[in-house]
Amino acid sequence: MQQDVVSAPFFDHLTPNELLRDAEWAGIGMAVLAGLLLLVAIALLIARVLGSVARRALRIVGRPDWAESLIRHRVFRSIGFALPLLVVLSNLPLLALPPDLAGLLVRLFTSAGVVFVFLALIGVLRTWEDVYSASNKGQTRSIKGYVELGRILLWAICAILVVSIMMDRSPLLMLSGLGALSAVLLLVFKDTLLSLVASTQMSNYDMLRLGDWIEMPQAGADGFVIDMALHTVKVQNWDKTVTTIPTYKLFSESFRNWRHMFESGGRRIKRTLRIDAGTVRFLTESEIDELGRYALIRDYLGGKQVELEETNRRLGELTEIAANRRRLTNIGTFRAYAKAYIERHPEIRHDMLMIARMMEPQSDGIPIEIYCFTNNTAWVEYERIQGDIFDHLLAILPEFWLRLYQAPAGSDLSRLR
Repeated sequence: MQQDVVSAPFFDHLTPNELLRDAEWAGIGMAVLAGLLLLVAIALLIARVLGSVARRALRIVGRPDWAESLIRHRVFRSIGFALPLLVVLSNLPLLALPPDLAGLLVRLFTSAGVVFVFLALIGVLRTWEDVYSASNKGQTRSIKGYVELGRILLWAICAILVVSIMMDRSPLLMLSGLGALSAVLLLVFKDTLLSLVASTQMSNYDMLRLGDWIEMPQAGADGFVIDMALHTVKVQNWDKTVTTIPTYKLFSESFRNWRHMFESGGRRIKRTLRIDAGTVRFLTESEIDELGRYALIRDYLGGKQVELEETNRRLGELTEIAANRRRLTNIGTFRAYAKAYIERHPEIRHDMLMIARMMEPQSDGIPIEIYCFTNNTAWVEYERIQGDIFDHLLAILPEFWLRLYQAPAGSDLSRLR
């Protein structure tokens, strides 16, 4: 007959010393857990108190933006965790802990304290960036690249200190080891170093600001700069897409910045009218008298006629041949009209260059280029002014017996059949 086998209790095989040792470790674990919970509660309380005090103090001195940003970036919470850790470290020797455990806890708490201190410093850096970005100067000049570089350096120092503390070695030994890896570090941080140099040079020479309109065809960028970081610059194009350009490329490659155009207060108009060469001819006396009704060229025609009469009088009998006489042309008179029109236009800068010039004739007509500057640099207003000017010049062309060149369309060819 089989007897039922009753399993022995789990702890029956342990000796009294082992049971006592396990109980000690369990007690230590519970004490450490309770201490951590108490540490978190005290840290949150300190953070709340520090935040309230800082908010009131900074509001008194007129800098409430600093207080709100410090709280948003959890600077006081990091300080709140760092302070209790210092208290725990100072009281660890009072606890009856095994030497190995005590040493491990000291290294862990010290490393955690170092991390929280550096988190607070990084939070202060980010607060400075926020406050500066909200200022008038921050609307055009960005310090985001320098702040990012500062964060990288702080994290690097923090990592070196934490590793040296956990390994119980001097940080100088870690730095000497990094010296041997300098070539590798230069390769790893190549883009960072290039971007740092580019950011510094662009800032020193005022090459780029937030809000600048830039064109960089090789990068597909044509729009306003909306963000300048250490490694990248973001450009919002006219179609609302965003192009991201490496910072060092803006320093090593060419791009067009329209900021100085806005600062000058004048935006250039440079557009041509292509005149049909078949309509260019001399004006008759009756046509000159007819054009004399236009106030814009009345003085021009009067002065030109006096000049031409004087020249022709000196030629004497040679003027009997039409080719020898100086005469007015319809295209030349139109150029004078166009120049007088832009000179008297109320929305054109009269202190900047104004030209109505004839360029080299081509197979698609004779170009008459209008070159001047509007007194409004806004895109919509600029296009309106430019459109008004050329609407008038196009409409006035037939009055000078000129016609705009236009390539034959299908309907033109069909009428020849």
